[in-house]
Parts: sequence; structure tokens; C-alpha cells
Amino acid sequence: MEITQDNAPNNPSTTIVTCPACGLLCDNVSVEIKQSRIRVLNTACPKSIQFFEQALSDDSPKINGESTTLKQAISHAASLLKASKNPLFAGLSTDVQGFRAIYNLANKTNGNLQHINAQSMARNMAVLQSSGWQTTTLTEVKNRADVIVCIGTDIISHNTRFFERFVWLNNQKSDAMFTDSGKREVIYIGENLNTKAGISPDGRQPESVNCSKSDLPEILAVLRALIMGKNLKAQNVAGIQISDLIAVADKLRQAKYAVLAWIAKDLDFPHAALTIQSITETVTLLNQNDSNRTGRAAGLSLGGSDGDTSANNASTWLSGFSLNNDNIEHDALVWINSFNAKKLPEKTKHPLIVLGNANTKFEQTPDVFIPVTTPGLDCSGTLFRVDSAVILPLKKIRENNLPTLSEIARQIEGLL
Repeated sequence: MEITQDNAPNNPSTTIVTCPACGLLCDNVSVEIKQSRIRVLNTACPKSIQFFEQALSDDSPKINGESTTLKQAISHAASLLKASKNPLFAGLSTDVQGFRAIYNLANKTNGNLQHINAQSMARNMAVLQSSGWQTTTLTEVKNRADVIVCIGTDIISHNTRFFERFVWLNNQKSDAMFTDSGKREVIYIGENLNTKAGISPDGRQPESVNCSKSDLPEILAVLRALIMGKNLKAQNVAGIQISDLIAVADKLRQAKYAVLAWIAKDLDFPHAALTIQSITETVTLLNQNDSNRTGRAAGLSLGGSDGDTSANNASTWLSGFSLNNDNIEHDALVWINSFNAKKLPEKTKHPLIVLGNANTKFEQTPDVFIPVTTPGLDCSGTLFRVDSAVILPLKKIRENNLPTLSEIARQIEGLL
């Protein structure tokens, strides 16, 4: 831990940490630590503040809502898994180390794995597996992008500091390496999006195509046709003037480095995967050899929460398969949630084992509840950033008696 002040118990200390509250994994968050109380010093990001400043609740394990010893809770969880033929390990909101331990436990019990964000993750994976895509990294966006199109999302509702850290850089010591960040073009396509973050430092307003979410597939299909050079006889589509879409298409064709960004969780409508495929195919068109175009284009899938990028990457290298969102039959549910106490398991008629955040308040009393450490707060760990380009370390910054998820998973596995 990088301490800048006296670390005596009653004196505050400060350190720079990585924040796991969203997929950006901002690694420049300064926090003040005084005993077990933590205060965020250098950002107003509500997600970061909520994560680091959460208090620690009752940390005792429970069986059917009654406090018990850790040994008894582990033993009871193991007995429930022994009696199960096909348990489901769901939630999976943890870091790389935690996922690896749960993966081993699932293999030992003939269990299946399903992340809390399985449905939105599946939209991206369907496109990647069927046709591939050309995507970029946050660092490339920061250093090269001159046109950024936000499709179906305002981005900041999921990744609060995206524009601050990767788009508008004039207030930072180092500007973009290959472009003038203050002159970037930001374009929004979607329904009643909050476009405030897209206002440039000099007050230039972003361009906005305001269309309903259900009309996005049609709008994007027309945009792709225009980039292909098709002549359209229609004057408007879904209430949007074709001339407005021509202006967007022209900016994409003229860009030196265009980025088309989306968040799969916000594209929540039937056949949303086809909309994502339309985005990625538009990127492909922009990158085709054309004597009239010398620029590049790339997609950028943002969002990322609850360790979903890490879980999917780890699953892929351990098993060869990505996580799925199928309706999985099971006879016991193990809910894994280290990060967000507000995200709860669905009600179930089967035995329920929860390995999760100590602050969790349940709608259904679990058969076994074992509070575990939160990576980046109670224990160290590692997570993949949402672009999968880097894996970042998480620090332990407060003391308590909670066990890690890996420790609990290994102890349960040892009893099977």
C-alpha cells in the first residue's frame, strides 16, 4: 500500500487505488483511510464513492438466518452440494482469482456457471462468435479517436469517467498523442440520451440523432447503406431526416480514426444482437480499401460491471467456452456476489447458498450465507478492464476478519 501519511491507527493515510465499480477500472482514485473508514478524495464519481465508502455490516456466517461458525457454515454448504446433482453457480461477481476457485468447485460438483450479466454479455458474444469484429482499446480511443459515436447509450450512466479520462484531455498533463482531443467530434444516436458529457471543453455541442430504442435497427441499417454509397429515395426513416444520417455518414468517412461505441446492457430489445452486428459491419465497411478514404474505424464495447469481463475471459481460457445465458436446469443455487450488495439472487425453491458481500439484505433467507471479502476493499485481487486490453491489480485497503471467496471455495471443495 502506498502510504503518504503516518499509518498509525488513529491517523488518516492516503493511497492511490484501482476502482472496480465499473469496467473502466480507474487506477488513479485517491482515498483517505482512517481505521476502517474510507473517503474518496479526488473524484465525484458516485459509483466509486459508493464502493469505497460502504460500511462493513455483520460479518458472521448464517445458516437459515441464524448466526453460526464459519466451520459449520462451510460444512453445511458442502452437505447441500453433496446432495445436489446439478448445482448452478450464478452471479459470479468476483475477480479473476475468485472465479478460478468457483470454476474448480463447479467442476467438482458437476455444476454450471452463469454470470449476473449473462443476457447482455450474450448479445456481444453472439456477434463475436458468428462474424467477428474489429474493436479498439481505451488507450487507442484516448490517443487517436477524432470521431466518437455513442449508439443507444449515453455511456456515463455506466462508465461515469469515460469522457473525463479518454475523450476530453485538455485539463490533463498529457494530451492525446496523435490528435487534438479538444477538437473531437461526439455524436449520439438514441432515445433521449444525456449528452452533457459530450460537450467539448470549449463549449461545442455534440451532434445528436434522437430516435427511439426500437428504431435503432432501422436507423443503423440506413446509416450502413449510406456508408456503402447507396442512394436512398426516402426522405426520412423512423422520423429521422435522411439528410441528418448523411451528415453522420460523411463524418465517419472523413474521420482519421472513428470509434462506434455501444453498451450491450442498454440494447435491451428483441434481436439486439443484430443491431450490434450492424454496428460492427459498419466498422468493417469503413475499413475497406477505398482510394477516397485513408482513415480507420473501430468498435468499442463499453459497460462492464460485476467482474463480467474477467469472468468471461477466465472461463474462455479455462474451458474453451464463454459463459452462456441459457435457462439452466438445476437443483441447487450457489450465488456468488463479492461486489454489489444490492444485486440479489432470484427466488428459488431449491437450496440456496450465498457467498457474498457482508452488507447483503435478502428477500429470501439463504440456507447458508457466508460473507466474503470484496476485492479492492477487503482483499487484493485482479480484474480485466472492459476492453480486455489490460489486467489491473486491486489493493486491500481495510482490515476485517472476512475470508476470501477463494478460501471458502477451496474449503468446501475439500469436503466433497
